Amino acid sequence: MTSLVHGPAPRCYALVPCAGTGSRSGADRPKQYVSIAGRTLVSHTLHALSRVPRLTATLVVLAPDDDHFDAAVPGWRGDRHIWTARRGGATRAATVAAGLEELVARGAASDDWVLVHDAARCLVRPEWVVNLIESCEQDEVGGLLALPVADTLKQEEDGRVAATIDRQAKWAAQTPQMFRIGLLRRALAEAGDAVTDEASAIEALGLRPRLVPGALENFKLTWPADFGLAERLLQTMTPASNVSLAPAAAEPNGGVR
Repeated sequence: MTSLVHGPAPRCYALVPCAGTGSRSGADRPKQYVSIAGRTLVSHTLHALSRVPRLTATLVVLAPDDDHFDAAVPGWRGDRHIWTARRGGATRAATVAAGLEELVARGAASDDWVLVHDAARCLVRPEWVVNLIESCEQDEVGGLLALPVADTLKQEEDGRVAATIDRQAKWAAQTPQMFRIGLLRRALAEAGDAVTDEASAIEALGLRPRLVPGALENFKLTWPADFGLAERLLQTMTPASNVSLAPAAAEPNGGVR
């Protein structure tokens, strides 16, 4: 494995791709703007990330013609730790790549960390993000939250089982996924738009991201039934008790453009 040289005291940024349409959800709007348990999905997500003191800022990458976000996250303009950029692309990879360019334009360094998190994983908890940061900040590559696969896996062909797949050593990828900004920019540039998560692009460089155990509740809302389940879970979740709510230190110039 090639040794990566990093600078001192790297910062951590969150990047939330929020330009998709969520067509499988059955909703009448992009799924990140559906309201459950009193907030939109993306608002729940940003609220959780705002409670992670190690994050310098969170960049939300929107579609160029987005006209939902301002109403979906009221009051965000008063939070200097939430940035937006209307630079989303046609794919997740393109949206994340554009977001990385935006972070660099706003002063992020190549050696700083970026934690890419799905807007639709709205049950994420601050302590899970803190655990990811603490598990990966000394790692040469970075890593991601993930869960060992518990169910028997079937391969389908024409609506029928074609094979049973060995689930041993199989993990289901979650987010956030945490990598150095410079490394992820290079990985996405070389991998192209076909990759469906950041770890895949990093793997294509011959690197091996660290797997950090996540939580079953950190699922991505995709299908219509997911929304009811997420609402029930959100209504029963207790506030995090072991994570400081103090905001991250501001950039010298406020970090806002």
